[in-house]
Amino acid sequence: MWYSIGELASRTGLTVKAVRFYSDRGLVPPSGRNAAGHRQYDDTARTRLDLIRTLRELGVGLATIRQVVDGEATVADVAARHAEALELQIRVLRVRHAVLTAVAKRGSTPEEATLMHELARLSEVERRRLVGDFLTDALGDRPDLEGVARTLTPELPEEPSPEQVEAWVELAGLTQDKEFRAILRRLVEQHEGGLRRGLAAEVRDAVTPALEAGVAPESPEARAIVDGLGRDPGQVREWLALVGDPRRERYLRLLAVVNGWAAPESLAPAFGWLAAATA
Repeated sequence: MWYSIGELASRTGLTVKAVRFYSDRGLVPPSGRNAAGHRQYDDTARTRLDLIRTLRELGVGLATIRQVVDGEATVADVAARHAEALELQIRVLRVRHAVLTAVAKRGSTPEEATLMHELARLSEVERRRLVGDFLTDALGDRPDLEGVARTLTPELPEEPSPEQVEAWVELAGLTQDKEFRAILRRLVEQHEGGLRRGLAAEVRDAVTPALEAGVAPESPEARAIVDGLGRDPGQVREWLALVGDPRRERYLRLLAVVNGWAAPESLAPAFGWLAAATA
């Protein structure tokens, strides 16, 4: 069966202009001409045009379409390449959506919005380098602290939520805080000096019942709790000044959001009570 350009356009759902465009570029050459010299197309041309329309609607470029219709590439190969490319674009769009949502939620300044965008679009390798530099500076390059470093490492997922992007940006900012790094280094030094690494958990277990019972930090009962820790009150006060810094707890909370963990228990009340008890 033979078709004029108008009939071919009608049967394929394209405009006459589009059919002429593909024909002029050799993607759908005319199968012949009528007595008046007008182009005519057969069913093979109609099939090619249907394929071209489908590929164009899927975002495939004309150069790639030419390879397909000329038999230099298969539809399956082209589909696989474009599916992979679209997956990357989708990930980028999801991150952009998360950044814009976070910016709108925070009422960010132009400078903060730019920073959030730059930090959010870092590659996984770049994020690991940024965090690795922070942990190496704060904890030292020590094999015995590798487990601690792993528990402090954020892992932003490939498809982060707006909350995870916002948390990552704030956390990344904390990693660049020189005072915060110094606090962590001092905590490591205190552990090296003999202060137990699990002291925070001991304080929680010892102080929480006292808090719940309403024990006053200046009472004899409080004195017994402090003595039970087996540490000099002055050393404990120095430790509390470091471990009780709000940036430490904030980092742990942001880390939980980024990694999809449960929110950590706040030890601020226990630290505050112990600080008063050792004063």
